[in-house]
Amino acid sequence: MLAFLELTWLHALSPLENRLSDWFVSLQAQGLAPDKDIVIVDIDDASLARMQDTAGSWPWPRSVHGELLQGIAKQQPRAIVFDILFSERDEFRPESDREFNRSLQGLNNVYFPMVRRDAELDKQGAPAAQVAVMLGLRRTEHADDKARIAVLPPLAVDPAYWRAGTINFEEDADGVGRRYQIYTDAYGWLIPSLPARVAQDLGYAVPNQPDMVLAWRGGPGTFKHISYADLYEDFNREHARRALDELKGKIVIIGTAATGLHDMRVTPMASLYPGTEILATAIDDLKNQRMMHRTQGDFALYLAFLLLALLNIAFLRGMNAIKVGVALLSISLLALLVSYLAVARLYLLPVLLPLMLAWACYFVFALREYLLERKSREQAVQMFSRFVNPHVVKELVAHGGLSRAGESRQITILFSDIRGFTTLSEKRTPQQVVELLNRYFTLQVEVVFRHGGSLDKFIGDAIMAFWGAPLDDPDHACHAVEAAMEMGEVLQRFKKELGEEDANFDVGIGIHTGPAVVGLIGSEQRREYTAIGDTVNLGSRIEGLTKGVSRILVSRETMEACGDAYQFKSFGSFKVKGREQEVELFAPVEKEGRRS
Repeated sequence: MLAFLELTWLHALSPLENRLSDWFVSLQAQGLAPDKDIVIVDIDDASLARMQDTAGSWPWPRSVHGELLQGIAKQQPRAIVFDILFSERDEFRPESDREFNRSLQGLNNVYFPMVRRDAELDKQGAPAAQVAVMLGLRRTEHADDKARIAVLPPLAVDPAYWRAGTINFEEDADGVGRRYQIYTDAYGWLIPSLPARVAQDLGYAVPNQPDMVLAWRGGPGTFKHISYADLYEDFNREHARRALDELKGKIVIIGTAATGLHDMRVTPMASLYPGTEILATAIDDLKNQRMMHRTQGDFALYLAFLLLALLNIAFLRGMNAIKVGVALLSISLLALLVSYLAVARLYLLPVLLPLMLAWACYFVFALREYLLERKSREQAVQMFSRFVNPHVVKELVAHGGLSRAGESRQITILFSDIRGFTTLSEKRTPQQVVELLNRYFTLQVEVVFRHGGSLDKFIGDAIMAFWGAPLDDPDHACHAVEAAMEMGEVLQRFKKELGEEDANFDVGIGIHTGPAVVGLIGSEQRREYTAIGDTVNLGSRIEGLTKGVSRILVSRETMEACGDAYQFKSFGSFKVKGREQEVELFAPVEKEGRRS
């Protein structure tokens, strides 16, 4: 919804899109040369200084422009275009205006600028029907015959020589001029711009549209410039030094780029771009039919919705946020490259706004996924902390190894049961029995955790634990045996705490190594992280065989998995319930110099 509002109504990010397009246009334009048939006669800073003695301070007498005009006309240019307003008669030098008008006699290719004034002043303007021919207005079927139009025509020029067009410079909302008017529609009357009037008279196709997006060719100074003073002085020499045909067949624009005359505009090419060169660019574009084209329809809107839809699908399907980010980055770079290359084809593709909206959406989804993952991990930490050492849980979280699905693992299972606990509990109240068991379990579980084991469950006064899951442990058998031996030591210390009269009990520990299914098993309401399978059953049977044989008994599989870490004493083979083949059992003997 926010994307739709931004692209159809708010346009808050449009300046960023424009800046990107401006950059692409500027990069492409640097390597382009303008039309060689367009020449600017420049009233530059040097001309203002050198013409001081001849013409005085600016504005110069128009007779000076008449002299220059006559010199240019002799070289037979295709058009002479003034980018100087002649909107006021020279009240102090009327003869100068008359001299300028005399220089226009016989010339039918001289063009002058005019200004379309604010529409609020139209009531004070001239009737459009009366000035249509003089100003080159084009009537449409919707023209209002009673309409008045306020323009600032070249009043210092005899109306017989009015070949005029508007030079209004319109900036976009961000203050940058990218477009040039072709026609201004005033009550159904089309007022031509100066470039459109020149192009039309020279036989070039002029689009029937309000404006055009300029296709630039290079930065300021790219067009051929001739200093006004150089040309004026050469025309007044007895023997010319410049080529007598350098302007033949050219479109000559007479304007100013002098810094003191303030005819500078903000464009994609520069923050100070001469107005005369903007006019030259517009004529160049019409002459060569190379104005920029914006994409038709809702291209940006469709692109944004496509990207947002793809992101939704990716995250709904549980794709990794990093992979989605890499994919979006690739799409972004490709889109920017296509947009850059499109500028060379004179097309402006608005890709930045859709990409920004897509990245905003991505970060929202990624943050949501992170928070959900964090919550899931916190829940998993709480759950797994019941079964394994908290340090092991941190290791699992750090390596992303918290798997809740069941999986087959090679593990070592340990069962520990108290012998003589019934007699011990008969002497105590239920509350004391619970306290005693809690103390005993606390001590033994600390041993299991210390050796990297996972606590499966308590079964009455018995403990079930295993090694090899959830973290991989290549020495799980050895660690289980180490834990079993330390559990025996802890038992002795616990018995001393109780005193001699309550010390008439022992513990039996059975250990077996083999494959088992490990994971969260249970109902939707309650699940436990546990191990199941024949390995677990055999471990329990071995613990049941310890009575009267050895405190700790391990299977052959466990003994072999320990390698040479321990020496083992064989107690022979035993018949185990549920198995036809007898099981050979061993008791570990600690090596010299090794502590469990």
